[in-house]
Amino acid sequence: MTWSATARGAHQPDNTAFTQQRLPAWQPLLSASITLPLFFCAGLAFIGLGLGLYYSSNGIKELEYDYTGDPGTGNCSVCAAEGQGRAPPPNCSCAWYFSLPELFPGPVYLYYELTNFYQNNRRYGVSRDDAQLSGLQSALHNPVNECAPYQFSATGLPIAPCGAIANSLFNDSFSLWHQRRPGGPYVEVPLDRAAIAWWTDYHVKFHNPPLVNGSLALAFRGTAPPPNWHRPVYELSPDPNNTGFINQDFVVWMRTAALPTFRKLYARIRQGNYTAGLPRGAYRVNITYNYPVRIFGGHKLIIFSNISWMGGKNPFLGIAYLVVGSLCILMGFVMLVVYIRYQDQNEEEEDDE
Repeated sequence: MTWSATARGAHQPDNTAFTQQRLPAWQPLLSASITLPLFFCAGLAFIGLGLGLYYSSNGIKELEYDYTGDPGTGNCSVCAAEGQGRAPPPNCSCAWYFSLPELFPGPVYLYYELTNFYQNNRRYGVSRDDAQLSGLQSALHNPVNECAPYQFSATGLPIAPCGAIANSLFNDSFSLWHQRRPGGPYVEVPLDRAAIAWWTDYHVKFHNPPLVNGSLALAFRGTAPPPNWHRPVYELSPDPNNTGFINQDFVVWMRTAALPTFRKLYARIRQGNYTAGLPRGAYRVNITYNYPVRIFGGHKLIIFSNISWMGGKNPFLGIAYLVVGSLCILMGFVMLVVYIRYQDQNEEEEDDE
């Protein structure tokens, strides 16, 4: 036996039905009696699902307010004008007044929305250190190079949390007040800000470093906050279960959005007298205006919304199903016409023969 024959035999598949592709096979023969009903049934199913999604989306109530502060758009323009595209002065606040003629059914979700903010930018999206955010002590003082230029502070201290995503953390805050009767006092509406982040993010991806002598501040000793932050990460909240890398607002922000216009959950309204929703009456939203957006041509909005079985308001999905279902039925009729026409021709040819 020659060397070539030996090599060829070594690489030859086993002589079995599976490796030699001799297993029994079935190939469907698509006839008109099979294809046309499939197209019509699929089209009807898509249209039915699309109608359900579309009307469910339209049934969701939303109330939004643009508080960017463009000139002549409300009292938030004062904060925006003082910032002149930069960070507004500290403790600048404004308010949004609105009234509800009827119950705004719950559960009510409070979102903030940003426009023209490209969190999907490649360099921005990788500017983070997942090992540091997971609480590894070694990564806390040795942030990865992807975090540059927010890797080390001007004094040479490692930044925690490092990167552009953390540095651009949204830091406006809101409180909601309700006037139950005309001329009466405003009563603060409780905002439930617990568990607003994804469960996997909060419990799996984000962890604080081990405490030092029972202190989180000592655990972060030797690090610096991001340049745009006015306080260190361990002072984000007085609640020990909601500060540091596991702060709910921080975890929500670190899940980057795919589109330049996005909204993120700020709070739920489901406690006290507001479990059924927001009752009729006058309301005031107090806004602490900190986050600059005019410098990149963006806008920021407050949004109150409820949800349905399909989630938040999103008419696109229902419209997409309606379009696909209509195309399926249209193609079914086209193929039916073609089938009838050529079937008649075949019958005439058979009769001539």
